Amino acid sequence: MISELSNPWIFGLFALAGLAILVLGTRITGLADRIADRTGLGEAVIGGIVLGAATSLSGTVVSVTAAVQGAPELAFANGIGGIAAQTAFLALADVIYRKANLEHTAAEATNLFQGAVLICLLSMPLTAWLAPDFAIWQVHPVSVLLIAAYCIGAVTTKTVREEPMWEPVETSDTRADTPDEPQSRKGAVVLVGSFTLLVACLGLAGWVIAETGSELSGRFGLSQTVVGALMTAVVTSLPELVTTIAAVRRGAMQLAVGGIIGGNTFDTLFLSLSDMAYRDGSLYHAVGQDGYFWLAVGMLMTAILLIGLVLRERRGPLSIGWESLAMLVVYGGAVVLQVWTG
Repeated sequence: MISELSNPWIFGLFALAGLAILVLGTRITGLADRIADRTGLGEAVIGGIVLGAATSLSGTVVSVTAAVQGAPELAFANGIGGIAAQTAFLALADVIYRKANLEHTAAEATNLFQGAVLICLLSMPLTAWLAPDFAIWQVHPVSVLLIAAYCIGAVTTKTVREEPMWEPVETSDTRADTPDEPQSRKGAVVLVGSFTLLVACLGLAGWVIAETGSELSGRFGLSQTVVGALMTAVVTSLPELVTTIAAVRRGAMQLAVGGIIGGNTFDTLFLSLSDMAYRDGSLYHAVGQDGYFWLAVGMLMTAILLIGLVLRERRGPLSIGWESLAMLVVYGGAVVLQVWTG
């Protein structure tokens, strides 16, 4: 049906779905913060697991739909490109927050832990690509291991919050996770219901992005990697941009950082689900060098973010941290290189 539409209608649907993702992402942030208070789980856990997974749903739909349609590079680049874009969004939020470096104010053991888990998860597809082409029922074993590693990391994240073996030094700029609302099971149920409905709408918008993005790639002769990494990935990552900026303005720093890292961690599951949906063998061996270029960019930006969370620099150039500046430079350079060569 979408293939029968004219170019203006395709662009219009793409833009409309992107706008829907933007608006829904704004609403989801406030609900996530309230759920964190009502359940007592805290901003870092809710941001890293619940909010991260919810705002990534539209991107999941894009990658899986692309894989089913036999477009492995679009599926891969959408997930990996989103990780790089979302990390850059965190640097943009640091620009907006003028009181201190965002990574200094959001000191939290769970964010450090999830960042380390993310690097481990990103290394697994790279290992699969470098290893011999192997699949069981057209699914590479790494896809199963990715899901298992993610689940273990999610469970351990809760343990790290409840029984931390490391605590940050508090300063006048440190923002603690202080609940704005009392814990209430009944109130939490209502919030979770509203949250679930909005997430379903995000999934529908993601499907529209996948269909229109794939069609634009074919009509204009763009590579699937360029469309995935620089178009669908950025548009489906808009909830992360909105939720991060909204969380910073609400003073929920752990939610802002945790939402980005958690969303990136969840995004690695795009690859597992896409590999299972792709029926022509291992997804990891159907992707070219350009796709793994963005994987390397995502790993580098995550490592820089972790360094910033450990060093906790209060001030830096342009009133942001050096790590934020470095992340923006890395992402900007990667975009220029991709456009230049793609």
